[in-house]
Amino acid sequence: MITRLTLARHPSETDERMMVRLLAFALHAHERLAFGQGIGSDDEPDLWQRDLTGAIEAWIDVGLPDDKRIRKACGRAAQVFVYGYGGHGADTWWNQIGATLERSGNLTVMKLPVATSRAPGPAGPPQHAAVLHHTGRADLAGRRDRLRRGGVGDGEIPVPLPP
Repeated sequence: MITRLTLARHPSETDERMMVRLLAFALHAHERLAFGQGIGSDDEPDLWQRDLTGAIEAWIDVGLPDDKRIRKACGRAAQVFVYGYGGHGADTWWNQIGATLERSGNLTVMKLPVATSRAPGPAGPPQHAAVLHHTGRADLAGRRDRLRRGGVGDGEIPVPLPP
């Protein structure tokens, strides 16, 4: 089954950031997963999933948010996921804020290798990307990366995916 998805793009958003949002959407696919204001708002994530009462089950940000934003998200949501990208900049970011966030039990941070977050093919509309779900893993451009609790890591993705 092929499903079409249209992404709204903020004027200041890069191709790379848009592709990371798409990857996060695919990894957390759920009928109640929705795009938030993200880059245009301090009160909403890039993606979120709410339960039927409106409580936030999952808060998903991409990029390198500050520790205050992440702590606020951890207080508001059952689970918080941050998808960092940008190579050495992501390492520096985590080295600066990681220690202050280690006790956040509902936080998962993932650093994407640079090649994973790049848009496949030349930039410019329309952009197409294939995301495949199989055997509990997600692939984008043939790369697999792992979420690691309390740190930044690469490898296998333990995010539960629909069949």
